Amino acid sequence: MKRVIFCLFLISGLYGSAQMDCILGVGGPDGDTMVQVFQLNEEQQEKLKSWSAELKVRNDILREKAEYLMKKNEDSTPEVLLEVSKQYRAIQDSMFQNVRMMDKRLLTIFNDKQYQRYLGFCNELALRPIHVNRSVDEK
Repeated sequence: MKRVIFCLFLISGLYGSAQMDCILGVGGPDGDTMVQVFQLNEEQQEKLKSWSAELKVRNDILREKAEYLMKKNEDSTPEVLLEVSKQYRAIQDSMFQNVRMMDKRLLTIFNDKQYQRYLGFCNELALRPIHVNRSVDEK
């Protein structure tokens, strides 16, 4: 029972913070859709593919840490579970920051039309867009 409550607590925290930023989801299942919607050129597609692979590696490591943390503390006391929840939350935050970092990388290589389309989608969804310095070109 306490494990179910613990999991619900973690899930609610994840959804509470994830709804604020307008993320593209680099590395997610919608890569092809992203290519079509934003009409990414070949160079942008290659970078998207590379960053998606990098994100997978980064988050797989964090996911393994989270799984180990949960497995190690399956039958812990409520006090220990509270501390574990803080550690788990830190791992989730790191994973979300990885996603945001990769999205920001992609946004920096968007042309003005692509970036305006992104801003339009964010406004329609009432989400906060990720602002990038348009004068910096990350390679």
